[in-house]
Amino acid sequence: MVLIGYRLSPEQVAAVRADPTAVDTLLYGDLDDDEAEMPEPELDLDKSWHGIHYLLTGTEWRIGEGAGAAILGGVEIGQDGGYGPPRLLDRATVRAVATELDALDVETLGARFDPDAMTAAEIYPDIWTDGAEALDYLMAHFVELRRFYNAAAANDQAVLVAIT
Repeated sequence: MVLIGYRLSPEQVAAVRADPTAVDTLLYGDLDDDEAEMPEPELDLDKSWHGIHYLLTGTEWRIGEGAGAAILGGVEIGQDGGYGPPRLLDRATVRAVATELDALDVETLGARFDPDAMTAAEIYPDIWTDGAEALDYLMAHFVELRRFYNAAAANDQAVLVAIT
């Protein structure tokens, strides 16, 4: 399971709200065209998504406000691809997420890393006993998450995220 994300213009948001099946095309390309390539995500958190969510919220699945909405927040839209439907975060939510992610530095977030608690909570993937290597993996992806939301907020865009 990996988390991918796309920044959406107001026109794209209107299109997916009018026709939620358009979400699949945004995420996976034209599945009816054997020659079509899958669109490259603008955010690829790989398998770090659940660990980052845990560091942001201190919980396995609870969705918080601000930075706590970065991974699992938003409104479900489109079809369930096997790990829950994609989620759409509107422009106001994206700005709030970006602001709070900016307020967190790698050291502050890294101080929340507790391999034993994350293993006990069954945070995906089960790599937390790898210690510093697992923390480095999370922090590298956290920096990418922050960059993605900052770019979306700066361009007044919404965000579509999906676990695939």
